[in-house]
Amino acid sequence: MSLLFSNTTLGSLTLQNRLVMSPMTRSRAIGNVPNDMMVEYYTQRSSAGLIITEGVSPSLNGLGYARIPGIFSVEQLVGWKKITDAIHAQGAKVFMQFMHCGRIGHPLILPAGARLLGPSAVAAAGEIFTDAEGMKPHPVPEAMTEADIKATIEEFVLAAKNAVMAGCDGIELHGANGYLLEQFIRPNSNQRKDAYGGSIEGRARFVLEVVDAVIKAIGRDKVGIRLSPSGVFNDMAPCEAMEADYTYLAKQLNTRGLLYIHLVDHSAMGAPPVPETLRTMLRSVFKGALIFVGGYDAARAESDLAAGKCDLIAVGRQFLANPDLVARWKSGAALNAPDFSTFYAGGAKGYIDYPALG
Repeated sequence: MSLLFSNTTLGSLTLQNRLVMSPMTRSRAIGNVPNDMMVEYYTQRSSAGLIITEGVSPSLNGLGYARIPGIFSVEQLVGWKKITDAIHAQGAKVFMQFMHCGRIGHPLILPAGARLLGPSAVAAAGEIFTDAEGMKPHPVPEAMTEADIKATIEEFVLAAKNAVMAGCDGIELHGANGYLLEQFIRPNSNQRKDAYGGSIEGRARFVLEVVDAVIKAIGRDKVGIRLSPSGVFNDMAPCEAMEADYTYLAKQLNTRGLLYIHLVDHSAMGAPPVPETLRTMLRSVFKGALIFVGGYDAARAESDLAAGKCDLIAVGRQFLANPDLVARWKSGAALNAPDFSTFYAGGAKGYIDYPALG
């Protein structure tokens, strides 16, 4: 019997299978508000057991990319409620991923009144796309004061309450891919000399304070986190103490009773692989659920589940191009190829027009 396609539980939730739709930025939220095209996109893919939404900003300051949605206004909340209702109607569960971009952003993208913030005044290497002027170098962010840190934690709390009000079954904190939470964890982007920098205990403090605050607001059974220990995206430099740092973090997350850790392995896209020792450590140290993502096909997903390496398997680009991925994997049908040119292009093409079987 297939584990991948069988019912399972995640905390108090029953999932219709163990396949998770990975969070994927799609840049279709005009004015940062979810719309009817997004309702259709998520509805098409609701044969997954769990959908983790694209990165959603908890505040004005977190809107680092063009056309990404937020969850800090009434209009955004109403838009997301349409999406969660549509997902639930198809039998799937949904967690909203909170992506505060931190230093990854640009004044040409951020709305009026927003600030580009980071742990330290250190710009990320490389460039970012702006609708107004195309590619631009990453600017130097403002180093967050302790007042900024406290205010940002409160923004996460309000966003968590809003997400639950909008019908989400829970939230995922994006502590991966070089965004604000990971910017605090990593020593190249966090050069602070205060209690939020230096040792891993200091660098992990902001992340753990956010975790504590959102757990207090909505409950530990509704909170997961995404981590990318070997990730190099958005100028996250490799760190010698990586395994020790993430062992400390995993232990701290475990004591808080977090629902899950979502482990990212970007080696299929050219990043260093997550060491097997780190995967084994997580399974040993963390007693919540583990979600693995990174270059899976059905056979490898089934194998890792059967071996007990993880509890759920997340898939990104194949779900993007195959709204009926569950049916295709079950039947062994051919897969649509993703059209990379339309990933962030806006509009219906490459978003809601991928063909389903039959």
